Amino acid sequence: MGHRIFLAGAAGAIGQRLIPQLLAAGHEVMGTTRSADKAERLLALGVEPFVVDVFDAEALSRAMGSVRPDIVVHQLTDLPSGLDPSRMGEAIVRNARIRDEGTRNLVAAAVASGVRRMVAQSIAWAYAPGPEPHAESDPLEGGACGNRGISVGGVIALEKAVLNAPFAGVVLRYGQLYGPGTGTEKPAGASPVHVDAAAYAALLALDKGATGAFNVAEPNQAVATQKAVEQLGWRADFRLPA
Repeated sequence: MGHRIFLAGAAGAIGQRLIPQLLAAGHEVMGTTRSADKAERLLALGVEPFVVDVFDAEALSRAMGSVRPDIVVHQLTDLPSGLDPSRMGEAIVRNARIRDEGTRNLVAAAVASGVRRMVAQSIAWAYAPGPEPHAESDPLEGGACGNRGISVGGVIALEKAVLNAPFAGVVLRYGQLYGPGTGTEKPAGASPVHVDAAAYAALLALDKGATGAFNVAEPNQAVATQKAVEQLGWRADFRLPA
């Protein structure tokens, strides 16, 4: 039985790889983007597009209220293409704002629309220093300094908003993405994950897994990945057909 899915950030790297998986599973997809050009692309993919800015709380609430989805999938980010180092400083601030204020707006719109579940993108490298691999129950590094402090502060705000909401909240702590649309084709970082497999975790989390956080990454030394495998039935080797 398909769900009505409101996919925030549908034109992003994970959104683009998640849409075909959602449609193939029989779900009806409504997707947001800030760009009219990208809305055309979403329409061509079989998604009902909404051109809306997550910081415009009223417009977001109207859009969601008009379609009354069962589930919201939050894949919103604000990062430069290819993670351009010269633009990352300002992007970190914008991305943290999306995670904090943007998530609050998304949660408020979801509550007003009667949504019963939200699956949200987080990161697997926000843990406080301590013994590794980090389990999902380990604390995040709330007191970090500089850009890391801004980034982790945004992550903590996002996770609290989603997990404390009056609906079922699931947070996917993704490792470092690679693959189509991510700017790199090869695994890199302490806990890499292919963008197709990252999207697959979001598909599975629509129906499986208790509320809470899941590390989503290939087997690695930095974060424990068994929970997603055991509770969601997730596979790190999942790829869309070429």
